[in-house]
Amino acid sequence: MQQGLDNPCWGERNNPDAETNIAMLLKKWRDHHWPVIHIQHCSTNPISPLRPDLPGNAFKPEALPVAGEPVFRKTVNSAFIGTGLESYLVSAHIRSLVIVGLTTDHCVSTSVRMAANLGFDVFLVRDATATFERWDIDGNHISAHEMQRIHLASLSDEFCRVLTTDEVYDSVS
Repeated sequence: MQQGLDNPCWGERNNPDAETNIAMLLKKWRDHHWPVIHIQHCSTNPISPLRPDLPGNAFKPEALPVAGEPVFRKTVNSAFIGTGLESYLVSAHIRSLVIVGLTTDHCVSTSVRMAANLGFDVFLVRDATATFERWDIDGNHISAHEMQRIHLASLSDEFCRVLTTDEVYDSVS
């Protein structure tokens, strides 16, 4: 959840409530003193607004880390490649992950798939994620809503359990 994802270069985005839902879940986790882990994409792409030397690399206000919450910085889509995240989770005896963030079809999907393949129990919060419109290989437009729907369907039940914020919130109340 970085400020550079608000850049208009990404195109139309779905789920304008993702940040609100993420903030709600973060509050719940912090109120219960459960572990919160942040992933920051530090792009090496020279035109990316997520490069570490640009303001867009900063976390959005709704997802700012607080003292004691680890931040793992990555340069690829997976939160597990080159970050030490897996070692941290294993050493902290964390086996279940609740994943939120942007973008559903890139970093979120890649990290969910890898977490599941590494043996973690993964819960993906569908209304605390979002993505952007795309064009397929034939030049046809795919709306952000359709991209989200397809990627959630692809992940559901094979790599994770897909839940809503309310479902997660109610299950841990």
